[in-house]
Amino acid sequence: MTNPTGDLKPVPPSRVAKELAHLTSMRRNGELDREEYEHKFARMISELRDRRIGGSRQEIHDAINPLIQAGQIDRVEYERFISQLGLG
Repeated sequence: MTNPTGDLKPVPPSRVAKELAHLTSMRRNGELDREEYEHKFARMISELRDRRIGGSRQEIHDAINPLIQAGQIDRVEYERFISQLGLG
C-alpha cells in the first residue's frame, strides 16, 4: 500500500516480528534449506530497508523480545537481524 506521495508505508514492528518468527519457524521445521533461508532473509532485509520499519529500535526490540523469550526467535537471529538493518 502506498501513501499519497507514492512512498511505501513503513512496516509496523509487530509485523516485522511476525515475519521474522515465520522465517525462523520455516528454517527450524526443515521447510527451507540453508540457501533458501539465506535468500529469504536477505530479501526480507532488503524490503525492510526500502519500506523502513515504523518504529524505533526500542519498539522493534519490544515487539521481538516476547518471541525471543518464547523461543520462537533466537538471540543470534535477532542480533543478525538488527545488525543487517544497521540498528545495532
